[in-house]
Amino acid sequence: MTLVGVENRNWSSLLKDEYHKPYFIKLLKILRVEYNRFICFPKQENIFSCFKYCSFQKLKVVIIGQDPYHKKDQADGLCFSVPDGAPFPPSLKNIFTEVNNCFNYNKYPISGSLIHWAKQGVLLLNSILTVRKDCPLSHKNIGWEFFTDVIIRTVSNRKKNIVFLLWGKHAQKKISLINSFHNHYILKTSHPSPFSAHMGFLGSKHFEKTNTFLKKVGIETIFWS
Repeated sequence: MTLVGVENRNWSSLLKDEYHKPYFIKLLKILRVEYNRFICFPKQENIFSCFKYCSFQKLKVVIIGQDPYHKKDQADGLCFSVPDGAPFPPSLKNIFTEVNNCFNYNKYPISGSLIHWAKQGVLLLNSILTVRKDCPLSHKNIGWEFFTDVIIRTVSNRKKNIVFLLWGKHAQKKISLINSFHNHYILKTSHPSPFSAHMGFLGSKHFEKTNTFLKKVGIETIFWS
């Protein structure tokens, strides 16, 4: 199990102490077994893609998911994103619907990949970075949550004026990790899942509000389409 992606774009220097901690060493051992015995997602080389495509220097928005899609050919290492050519999962459809609502677009993108968001500075971070096929939350409590909480704290403490989009109760629990003295902008609403999107996510205008804030503080806005 290699740390492909984490070593890129200065993330490694920020997180190097974590790699030697007992929980992380244990986590890697568990993942070796899991990937050898079971079908797991995403592919090993994509586990840390959210860091590979979003440099720490350019980072301006954090979106927190729970764990990767557990169906074949869906998880790509970025929360809510799917590879080119993959059908849009329901949550992603609702995300694109809300993007359309915010900017008066009238069509969905051809691809469900959100790599172009990441490259603009959107960290698409699941709190659990791997999963067994057809077994949601199967890698809960094996160590990922410790690691991704460190990510959130690091971003919060070392950056200013970051937009945190907290969709659903799981993501909103992370609010305690966010430094309240660094002028971060926190937006909360329901999860984009079809079970809860109508409870606040649809109509929340989070993408529009994010760009309004970024423009206000002199940071280049995100092209969400």
